[in-house]
Amino acid sequence: MAANDGERRPLPEALLTAAQQEQRGQLKIFLGAAPGVGKTYTMLEAAQAKRREGVDVVVGLVETHGRAETQALLEGLEVVPRRQIEYRGRRLTEMDLDAILARHPTLALVDELAHTNVEGSRHPKRYLDVEELLAAGINVFTTMNIQHLESLNDVVAQITGVRVRETVPDRLLERADEIELVDLAPDELLQRLREGKVYVPDQAERAIRHYFRKGNLTALRELALRHTAQRVDAQMRNYMQAHAIPGPWPTQDRIMACVSESPLAPRLIRAAKRRADRRRAEWLAVYVETPAHYRLSEGERDRVASTLRLAEQLGGEAVSIPGQEVAQDLVRYAQSRNVTELIIGKSLHSRWHEMLHGSVVHDVIRASGEIDVYVITGEPETGQTRPSSPLQAPSVVTVNAYLSSAVAVLLAGVLAAFLRSILSLPNLSTIFLTAVLFSAATWGLGPSIFASVLSIALYDFFFVDPVHTLTIASPQDVLALVIFLIVAVLTSNLAGRARDQADAARRREARTSALYNLSREIVGAAHLPSAAQAIAVQVAQTQAARVVVLTPEAGRLEVRAVQPPDVALTEAEHAAATWAWQRGQPTGHGADTLPGVDWFFQPLRAASGVVGVLGVRLEGDALLAPGQRRLLEAMSDQAAVAIERTLLAQDIEQTRLLTETERLRTALLSSISHDLRTPLASITGAVSSLLSQETAYTPTERRDLLLTVQEEADRLNRFVGNLLDMTRLESGALELNRDWVEVEDVIGAALARPAQFLGDHRLVVEVEPGLPLLSLDFVLMEQVLVNLLDNAAKYSPPGTTIQVQAHQEPGAVVLEIADEGPGIPPDQLERIFDKFHRVVDGDRRGAGAGLGLSICRGIVEAHAGTIEAQNRLDRAGALFRVRFPLTQTPPRLQEVVTHD
Repeated sequence: MAANDGERRPLPEALLTAAQQEQRGQLKIFLGAAPGVGKTYTMLEAAQAKRREGVDVVVGLVETHGRAETQALLEGLEVVPRRQIEYRGRRLTEMDLDAILARHPTLALVDELAHTNVEGSRHPKRYLDVEELLAAGINVFTTMNIQHLESLNDVVAQITGVRVRETVPDRLLERADEIELVDLAPDELLQRLREGKVYVPDQAERAIRHYFRKGNLTALRELALRHTAQRVDAQMRNYMQAHAIPGPWPTQDRIMACVSESPLAPRLIRAAKRRADRRRAEWLAVYVETPAHYRLSEGERDRVASTLRLAEQLGGEAVSIPGQEVAQDLVRYAQSRNVTELIIGKSLHSRWHEMLHGSVVHDVIRASGEIDVYVITGEPETGQTRPSSPLQAPSVVTVNAYLSSAVAVLLAGVLAAFLRSILSLPNLSTIFLTAVLFSAATWGLGPSIFASVLSIALYDFFFVDPVHTLTIASPQDVLALVIFLIVAVLTSNLAGRARDQADAARRREARTSALYNLSREIVGAAHLPSAAQAIAVQVAQTQAARVVVLTPEAGRLEVRAVQPPDVALTEAEHAAATWAWQRGQPTGHGADTLPGVDWFFQPLRAASGVVGVLGVRLEGDALLAPGQRRLLEAMSDQAAVAIERTLLAQDIEQTRLLTETERLRTALLSSISHDLRTPLASITGAVSSLLSQETAYTPTERRDLLLTVQEEADRLNRFVGNLLDMTRLESGALELNRDWVEVEDVIGAALARPAQFLGDHRLVVEVEPGLPLLSLDFVLMEQVLVNLLDNAAKYSPPGTTIQVQAHQEPGAVVLEIADEGPGIPPDQLERIFDKFHRVVDGDRRGAGAGLGLSICRGIVEAHAGTIEAQNRLDRAGALFRVRFPLTQTPPRLQEVVTHD
């Protein structure tokens, strides 16, 4: 029966959520499909309305982007001054979180939820600032675009071709108390772009050609609409649960198929799929796992599992819930999910069975309330049988159980006779009741009822006058026996039900524990071999079997892991595994295909297809029991996901390496074409001029031409030397010829070499007196300084100063080379030492091959030192710092001179 209104109570989870929401601030998100739809404008309009209502509103941070109409909406609102942060020589501003917390307004406006805070802020992301404000009880209005949602990152990248780096976890939207969709048609947004209301004209034109294409905007708009609708639907369900509203509220169709062990179950799933497709509705398949589930035959339990798998394969949601009363639990779950239609199969039991045990179909119809119920008719398919009664499952309730119950009752009779001979007890029936309860708890409901009837017979025959007959002389004894029988049956039913529940809980716990242990082991596996080994070990422990994991490689199935280590497959067994991989169907011992082999091979299916095969061989070549096979299938699903994840990680890494290789190849070709052809052109021109018979050159002119040849030849020599040095560094063939050297000598040698390309730059050298000796390769360290000085000269204007400093810090000697050029763009500081990387700043691209700094890093690190680049804080320019740790005690200078 459906529960009456007095029995309807809010769900505890809904009440807990409501209580938590009352203790924190309220979050409202203004969600848009793309920049420029008017999120900030709409948020400010809502804030002005709140201010007029008397709400204490402050502006924590709002970006107007220079739009006059947006700026006008800030009038009358209190703006909290921003916090200034020093970052790499520049002064940047961020939201002052502490000032807002101290001010503690009722409502704070925080624009651009996905923003990354400047380094040095309390939180790296702005959404963490918002969470702290909410935890302090401050309501927040904020804005974000749908492309910043973490779960949609891959989808947005596939649609737009742009990978969004700043993302917001889904929990923020799930936690939001209100989401307001700020919608704008793509044509109107494009018109705003052309009018310069979103970006400046040049940026707007580029945006229209790339990210803001009409197709992209339409897809993003659909994502925003769908996600908002899903969130609103979830909020509606939460409201219904918190206020004990049984539902459904048919705001959208949602279909639920009621799964049972009936042979009609697969037909019911297909019918639900067809109805959902016709109505574009969400659908799910639900099975109530009662204690009677484990009294079903193995075939019936297999049918339930395969039906739920069929629902998942057809795109539905498969759910299995524990319960006691199938009809009530189905309707209760349907109401909690706001289901509008229930689909259930027609009962195949006889009328007498339904009269004695009831009908789930009739109970569901009576309890459904406002939910429509559709009954699917039909007859079992060929080869399928009608469902059996749970009490008739011979695999669980055996003859031995009944015999054991009879023995327990006989022992109770012996004990009762013994106690009557030594004690004067008015009623001995409770002793027989103990035997009944013991039978129920040990062997189940059927044997306990048998024990109840047998107890009545023994008690009447031996302990009720006249004894040794089944005749009952006293009406009081008749009433006592009837009451005893009723109590015995009731207690048997309760004890049997408790036993079934305990057995079901143990089985669920064992299954859950096995799946949890497998997921815990494979979640940390970053590579395929470690994932395969974890799968093999866990499956072997759970199934008490030999296990092999195979995955494809180069078109052939290869063994990745075995347990125990001495396991090996024969050629026939490998062929059976290959068949399972190619066809996606189980093969081997106990399967319909190739049953002659000793192994059972389960294909590992993932979203991308069959990613491998899991082989299992039980001790004594026994067959997998249906329960073992269902558990193996569940573990196979987890294993397939883990293997697919590692394969995707490998593909991503290979793609990254290919991309990097292509980038390096392009950079190398570009560098060679520039750094070889330019000096060769100069040399060729000078030599051609000298060989010309038509022009007579003065000695000074001939000398200048020859100097040009020499300088360009030196330039070529340095370039080829850099290539060779980089090759030696990467191959590990670089050998250090260490010796104790003075830093000042290395600096002096380096300054003597690049005099020709330092040009008009001024050099300032400052060496701290008394620096300790360093164990270095003199020639290689000279090359490091030459490359750093060459780099400083290339990137600083003529006439500026290049500073070379050497000083001692605690535990290290530091060399610094500083220039007065434009500095290094912040986004390129981490890549400045990469091979073939040349600084790009606006239209300016650095000269050279991009190898010098990479060679510097390789040589310095070979000496166990470090090198870093940064922008100068005192003025414009770049600063390179080389640090050598003092790990050894240097000898005194006199000892070095004497040794030499």
